[in-house]
Order: sequence, then C-alpha cells, then structure tokens
Amino acid sequence: MPSLRNGWGRQMGMIQRFKTVLINPTWDEELDREPLLAFSFYLSSRVLQLLSIAVEITEDLDKGFGANPVDGARVGRTSIMVWLWTLGAYEVTRTMCQAKTCFSPEAMAQLEELKRHLASVRMPDAKMEKPGRKKVPVNSNRSPDGWDFEKRDLLLGDPEAAVSARFLLGEFDRVMSAMKKTDVLAHHSTAYKADA
Repeated sequence: MPSLRNGWGRQMGMIQRFKTVLINPTWDEELDREPLLAFSFYLSSRVLQLLSIAVEITEDLDKGFGANPVDGARVGRTSIMVWLWTLGAYEVTRTMCQAKTCFSPEAMAQLEELKRHLASVRMPDAKMEKPGRKKVPVNSNRSPDGWDFEKRDLLLGDPEAAVSARFLLGEFDRVMSAMKKTDVLAHHSTAYKADA
C-alpha cells in the first residue's frame, strides 16, 4: 500500500517515466515508457491525465490539512476533484477490463482488483447505492466524505465501509505503472472483433 502521507504523490511510477526525454524514439522505446499506447492512444492519454490530477489532489490534501487551521476551502475543492477523479478512473479501468483479450492474465487480475476498489467508492458516491447489492441505498443525508486529519486524507464512499482517497490514488498508479508492454496483447479495437 502506498504511503498515506506526503511521499506517494511525488513518487508516482508512471509519471516518473516521463522525466527521461526520448529523442526520436523507436516504437519499442515508446512502449517501454507508455505500454498502454499499444492498447489505445486515447486511453493512454486519459490514464496520464488521471495520474497528473492525482498528484495535484495529493498536494492539495497535504496543503489543506497541513494548514493551521485546516484550509477547509482547499479540502472541499479537493473533495470535488477526488469525486470526479474516481468517476474517470473507474471508467478507464472498466474499459480496460471489458477488453479481456487485450491484456495478459496477470495484468487483467490487477485491473479487476482495481476496478473492485474503485467500484466500492463509485457506487455509493455516484449512484447512492451500496456496492454489490441491487438497489440498496446509501444514506443520502451525509457528508460527501470523511476527513482524516491525522493522515491528511479523505474517506470516500459508504461511511459504513469508507475507503481512503490516498489508497485509491496509489492503487491506480501502482496498477498502471506495473503494466509492461508484454502485458498489452492487442489493440482496443480487437476486443470488439473477438466478441462478434
């Protein structure tokens, strides 16, 4: 599990890869750095955008909870960013999970686990339903998230089974950063041909 304070956002694996500038790279060199290009240029760029936003969220959590008194306006804005980030991260991960033939079994197992973590927050926050249960509501007279002052974190989803925002951000980075070019077996479009 990633560090819950300070260090995670500045050590993101996928973002770190881009610190090395490639000059006239070969396709293999590009795939070494950004394996998801072989799956989808569009989706790969969305993953990088989500990772960039995750860095911003982490920095805002550190600054908002690090202020004395706590900067409630910053933490509140960050809460909105985390909500939107979760929706985007879930949809990207769901798209990848639907394309089962495009990824190695090891990568697919990691993606499916990530999707479960994201769904545990997405269901209560977007659909106001408990995850894994048909039409069981989550209390709608609640705060959008809990605040963990000590860990400078937001607690998301169903208050009865809250999930750390920093954990979700870190898991998304861990899974996407672990992806190697050998994990991407085919382009996104081939998944539709396999289902036909």
